[in-house]
Amino acid sequence: MTGAEQIAAFAAHTYQDGVPSDVSDAAHLHLLDAIGVGIAASSFAENAGWAGAASAGSATLLSGGTAEPGAAAMINGALIHSLEFDDTHIASVVHGSAVAASVALAATELVEGSGRDLILAYVIAWEVAIRLGLAAPGAFQTKGFQVTSVGGAIGAAAAAAQVLGLDQQQTVSAIGIAGGQASGTLAFLADGATSKALNPGWAARTGIEAARLAQAGMTGPASVLESTFGVMNVFADGTKGTEPLLATLGREWMTPDAAFKLYPCCHYIHPFLEAVEKIMAQGVSANDINSVMALVPPPAAPLICEPWARRQAPVSGYDGKWGLAYCMALMLVDGRVDVGSFEAAPREDVIAVAKKMTWKPMEDHRFPARFSARIEVETTNGAFSAEVPQVRGAPDRPLDAMDIRAKFVANAGRRFDAKRIHALEQEILSMASAADLGGIAGLLQG
Repeated sequence: MTGAEQIAAFAAHTYQDGVPSDVSDAAHLHLLDAIGVGIAASSFAENAGWAGAASAGSATLLSGGTAEPGAAAMINGALIHSLEFDDTHIASVVHGSAVAASVALAATELVEGSGRDLILAYVIAWEVAIRLGLAAPGAFQTKGFQVTSVGGAIGAAAAAAQVLGLDQQQTVSAIGIAGGQASGTLAFLADGATSKALNPGWAARTGIEAARLAQAGMTGPASVLESTFGVMNVFADGTKGTEPLLATLGREWMTPDAAFKLYPCCHYIHPFLEAVEKIMAQGVSANDINSVMALVPPPAAPLICEPWARRQAPVSGYDGKWGLAYCMALMLVDGRVDVGSFEAAPREDVIAVAKKMTWKPMEDHRFPARFSARIEVETTNGAFSAEVPQVRGAPDRPLDAMDIRAKFVANAGRRFDAKRIHALEQEILSMASAADLGGIAGLLQG
């Protein structure tokens, strides 16, 4: 079988047989987190224009109101990803929920499906995208592509195809069509453009539109993953790792391994923020800092260290989310890094601290299997150091479910009152038993 045929078979079996209870439990928590982040993102003024720029339809928008399904999937995916607060499968570097939640919600509403339909589609999209990222670790990024948007489009097509009732051959075609439309570069890094948020949104839209086109008779290449001009050769470094990973679909479940984010910035920066917190716990403040040296895994450096002058003094609040020095300085100055930290223009008091920082390559790293950090700090009171071998929220350093629920409450609280937040939380956490999506749609649209 080709890769697309393997994925189609997995999707069909999963949609029919369901998923293990621990996978379902994890999916509900990740869905809660994603929707909360999307709601918070919709409260930001800079998102208001494009978050409402959609043609009329009946699919729910996290920003309130409705749009046609493809547009809703795109906008919701962009909202969830726009704060850099959405979850990540660390080893594959896939931000799966931005794609999976968006395509699952739009496709399920399109057919007036159930909560079970949504959860299964969500898991299918996640599982497929993870495999493609793991098949070529770091290769997508080296070529300038975001694996979330490329692999996400394939997963989204497989998920949407099941919800829409496509047969095996139609699902293969949907995957082929989606592979032909996959995209999403890292060019935003050049000037801090906010368009990175669109990458998973476009993947979600690609998935649902590919499924609808296949349902209407369009065909897509069955060898879209492994052919000479296929996804893995064009976007990554070949197909060597693809087949064995796709063979694990349905046997090994990887969605529960995705990591939740504690800070709304690039996930590579998170362990450094924890390292700063460790230094601060020893009584060090921003005023004490003479210098900070960050030891960075080399594959992470292009995103969070280059060019260093802009990672110290970003051109916008959004650009600051990829500034290792700026984010560490924010933690030192404010004692926190939260969604409000990047709402305004970069601050001179933070930049002044960031300019005392530099970086060098970390030699003994296991990136991307681990997001690790080490810092060496010189202060007016002596030298300090801190190391974080693995980011919090990863499978081997999991967060408690109550932490995730508290994050949801804080994010949803930017738009909703406590009564609606509680009702929405209960609706999402019991999604698999919902006969339809009327409950969640009413709470989000109102």
